[in-house]
Amino acid sequence: MISNQILQTTIEGLKGITRIDFCICDTEAKVLASTFPEAEEYESSILAFVDSPADSQVIQGYQFFKVFDEHQLEYILLAKGGSDDVYMVGKLVVFQIQNLLVAYKERFDKDNFIKNLLLDNLLLVDIYNRAKKLHIETNVKRVVFLIETKHEKDTNALETVRSLFATKTKDFVTAVDEKNIILVKEVKPGETYDDLEKTANMVLDMLNTEALTKVHVSFGTIVNEIKDVSRSYKEAKMALDVGKIFYSSKNVVAYSNLGIGRLIYQLPLPLCRMFIKEIFDGKSPDDFDEETLTTINKFFENSLNVSETSRQLYIHRNTLVYRLDKLQKSTGLDLRVFEDAITFKIALMVVKYMKYMESLDY
Repeated sequence: MISNQILQTTIEGLKGITRIDFCICDTEAKVLASTFPEAEEYESSILAFVDSPADSQVIQGYQFFKVFDEHQLEYILLAKGGSDDVYMVGKLVVFQIQNLLVAYKERFDKDNFIKNLLLDNLLLVDIYNRAKKLHIETNVKRVVFLIETKHEKDTNALETVRSLFATKTKDFVTAVDEKNIILVKEVKPGETYDDLEKTANMVLDMLNTEALTKVHVSFGTIVNEIKDVSRSYKEAKMALDVGKIFYSSKNVVAYSNLGIGRLIYQLPLPLCRMFIKEIFDGKSPDDFDEETLTTINKFFENSLNVSETSRQLYIHRNTLVYRLDKLQKSTGLDLRVFEDAITFKIALMVVKYMKYMESLDY
């Protein structure tokens, strides 16, 4: 359960303090971590010690110790030297490793609990019972951040996020699939959605610089009870999808700021197709040429202002009017009329949504 890297770091640190060499093996005499190169030469001695009833023994100038995890033999520790001082230090190292096992097991149990909580795999009574056993507070305000990485199983990104938040007892970092890292974060008194946006941007910047990976970050709404954490997670998932469809230039998206995109995202596809057919007689509003689409988007950006749009497009006002007239003839919609402009804008968003959802089916 403890990674070999953690074991190696631990015994190297202990060697630095005690000046004694150590080696940790599994019960099959495979070396997991060592501070001296000839550890593999003791394979037969280790296997014999595993089968012996003794918990510690001096063999070939080394102190051998058994490390148990709840009465289950987990590791064999070798400490170089046969003196009483080496024996005492060896027992301290065994104690340290056993404490690491307990800590990692607790973290694993909490990780499983958070995963099942996010995925709605727990009954209400189980949520509160297990939270109590794991010493997780149930009435803390929390919010769920979803961090989508560019590459699957991005361990660098996961460890970077853990280093930022997992040391705080009320924050949890986990993953339920290959590409998404989930942060369940405590919300401090007085913390606002603007503060959460800053946190999301901090995560984004940290992963860009330290983990060298491009990510998208979304977050749900603040919940008051642990049972509602899954709701914030679902909102963060929706925000991530809606952001990809309608706000692709944004790397941070909040569920509370999705606007009309949230409504369109929840429309059934048959209804979307019916709407496009009704408005455009079977045509698609994004079938227009690049020049027309640029004109439309710039016209919307400038709040239907003809003069400002023509200035930004570096075209004569009459040229813009001609393009708008041409568009009106082909679609029946005059973008200078507010109601028609809204209809066209929504239609463009609906088409984006349809294309995204259809791409998921392939």
